[in-house]
Amino acid sequence: MKAMVFAAGLGTRLKPITDSIPKALVPVCGDPLLGHVLRKLVASGYDDIVVNVHHFAGQIREYLDSHDFGVRISVSDESDLLRETGGAVRHARPLLEGGGNFLIHNVDIISDLDLQWFRNACRPEALATLLVSDRQTQRYFLFDDSMRLVGWTNLASGEVRSPYPGLDAGKCRRLAFSGIHNISPRIFEVFDSYGCPERFSIVDFYLRACAEYPIYGVVPGSITLIDVGKLDSLALAEQLCTKLCCR
Repeated sequence: MKAMVFAAGLGTRLKPITDSIPKALVPVCGDPLLGHVLRKLVASGYDDIVVNVHHFAGQIREYLDSHDFGVRISVSDESDLLRETGGAVRHARPLLEGGGNFLIHNVDIISDLDLQWFRNACRPEALATLLVSDRQTQRYFLFDDSMRLVGWTNLASGEVRSPYPGLDAGKCRRLAFSGIHNISPRIFEVFDSYGCPERFSIVDFYLRACAEYPIYGVVPGSITLIDVGKLDSLALAEQLCTKLCCR
């Protein structure tokens, strides 16, 4: 099974740590974020993993070369251009096609999610399935009663984005994205048909495509998830990692 780890980001919210190392190598419980994610993927049956790189790409390559995770790990090099999330998937197409659906996992997400459960919860007709949860944030995906994606909102600004004119956000299910999603390889044909550029956001793509293609959300019964995007979240990530290691 194939998976891709988004590890190319600049990690600006983790400065000054990321002034000298990439976000993917920021340590949590003595191990880089990338190591935590890779071990979780391997333990969940993923044996063909792609890691994209840009910021301090050489350091990530050195880390991967010096650690044996027992599976195939390929690098999708974006040193020439940081392609954002959608462009990263499109750029890695040669590495992701040929094995059915593939998982996308942000490198800065630490969670107790059962990835096998998530795979089983994905509908076979879905172009993409997004792991979402009922947690407090400012930006939410919007879903209808069947959990099909219909839009997005920013509570702070009041902005609503949707391919459906006049969508009433107040009547939608409002759920936070986790940075973990399962994608059908059919998505590459849709990228082509939409004329997607080298650099684009996967969220922007989902909000464009959801009116024509089935994109669903899945909510776990319970989940503890830490987005290690800010310095103050490192301590919370340490606590969760310690808890998971003691199980």
